[in-house]
Amino acid sequence: MIIKKVVFIVNPISGTKGKEAILKQIESSLDKNKYTYEIKKTEYAGHAAILAEQAAKDGIDIVVAIGGDGTVNEVARSLTHTNTALGIIPCGSGNGLARHLQISMEAKKAIDIINKGVVESVDYGKINGLPFFCTCGVGFDAFISAKFAQAGKRGPLTYLENTLREGVRYKPETYEIEDEAGTHKYKAFLIACANASQYGNNAYIAPNASMSDGLMDVTVMEPFNMLEATAIALQLFTKTIEKNSCIKSFRCKKLTIHRSKPGVIHYDGDPVMSDADVEVEMISGGLKVVVNTEAKPMVFNFVKTFFEYVNLDAFHTEVIDKVRSEIVRTNRKILILNRDILRKLTKQQNKQ
Repeated sequence: MIIKKVVFIVNPISGTKGKEAILKQIESSLDKNKYTYEIKKTEYAGHAAILAEQAAKDGIDIVVAIGGDGTVNEVARSLTHTNTALGIIPCGSGNGLARHLQISMEAKKAIDIINKGVVESVDYGKINGLPFFCTCGVGFDAFISAKFAQAGKRGPLTYLENTLREGVRYKPETYEIEDEAGTHKYKAFLIACANASQYGNNAYIAPNASMSDGLMDVTVMEPFNMLEATAIALQLFTKTIEKNSCIKSFRCKKLTIHRSKPGVIHYDGDPVMSDADVEVEMISGGLKVVVNTEAKPMVFNFVKTFFEYVNLDAFHTEVIDKVRSEIVRTNRKILILNRDILRKLTKQQNKQ
């Protein structure tokens, strides 16, 4: 039997779980009859990409990213169009690609998938030349990615707090989308281009997305009111977002998003400033990935999803109070606006 080589790249400071326990699990669970391995720790932003690139040049069979979506993106982008496969032991706050591929959040089970060593080729995308493997986009999700990156504290609670607080006051923009079918104008809250089905944390922005069809699933979320926001949030986690009347969706291989000025875009949750015009394209079969051969169609379980996303013990009153105050403030503005409109209509009727 040919012994294959594996390099594990770990970001010691990313994610939400301790890494030492994972490293011990690798020692005890990795199949030594199949693999020899080496562990490399990143020392700065971008280091994972450099380590993965060198591993591919050295002919390493599998490079495993241990960390969050950012670490996975760094490793994966250095492995595109090589013979080296990407493996994942997820321990981030979102784990979008791992969840789409049904890689277990438990280190032991994720290592078991690596032990089986089944590799398949999947698609990846580029947004203004930057590789993404899960999702990219413009609008509110890019704006929130920037806010999340600036936050001193990471994790699902911080993301949820930012989303709820900023969502009530974010102003939609007007975009032109140009693809193979022509050009269409939208006023949109966000435009998401998806290779995989979800952002992470089981929030499905493109429930039917496939990583092997050569196409991106584009989701345009048009403006909505406060009542509709609740339904959209629920539908994101129940894989039914495409049924919402505020959602327009289609598939294409390449598109250009025209906006009025430069702004933030995101790729796999990482924000970056970009030009007014945004080009997105898919590359078919450009990345080899260690896959879960026992992956099954996902059955939605709202209770399980909710408790995975939010640790209720950590959901302290400070977060709730912040969100509540924003909603109350917004509702007060809506009530005042409605009262003013009613007063004007009454005056018009009296004149008639």
